[in-house]
Amino acid sequence: MEDNKKNPFCEDNIEEKNDEAAAEQVENENNTQESETSVDENSSNEENDEKTQLEKKYEELNNNYIRLAADFDNFRKRTLQEKEELSKFTTVQLMNKIASVLDTFERAQEQLKDIDNCQTVKESYEVAYKQFLDTLKKMGMEEIEAIGKAFNPNEHEAITQVPTNEYEPDTIAYVAQKGYKLNDRIIRPALVGVAKKLEDE
Repeated sequence: MEDNKKNPFCEDNIEEKNDEAAAEQVENENNTQESETSVDENSSNEENDEKTQLEKKYEELNNNYIRLAADFDNFRKRTLQEKEELSKFTTVQLMNKIASVLDTFERAQEQLKDIDNCQTVKESYEVAYKQFLDTLKKMGMEEIEAIGKAFNPNEHEAITQVPTNEYEPDTIAYVAQKGYKLNDRIIRPALVGVAKKLEDE
């Protein structure tokens, strides 16, 4: 028996070594599987952590977007309301000033009932007309200068040419309808006739 242990080529020793080798291989495979399982679990945990962070980031961005959209909508509504209120206020101011001009016309009407003097009528008309122009001027409305001025397509609309030597060519020699602007914004252009050189006959 002792001789068998000393003999490496004995069947019992060979089987024992094979068993040890098999056991070692199984253990190595188990260790490898455990290692792979551990790697898979770590990888899965990292993916879950990354997914969780992305979900939190998305939720944060989505909440910020919703708040921003709500703020913008409130701002738009508030601006629209302020614009409407300003428009109403401006209209009220304008109508109040025009009402004072109407008062002048009514007073002139009362004074003209028993008057046959044309000069008095003319003076009353001129007073009312001047007050009306002054009211419009205070509101920022003014007449566009035309006669003798160089033609400006932004302020003037040419409807005819006027052969004349009284005015320089391409200047305005005739106004068919006055133009007006409000605070430098054109309300309507002046309809004008533009001078051209009078040809000698």
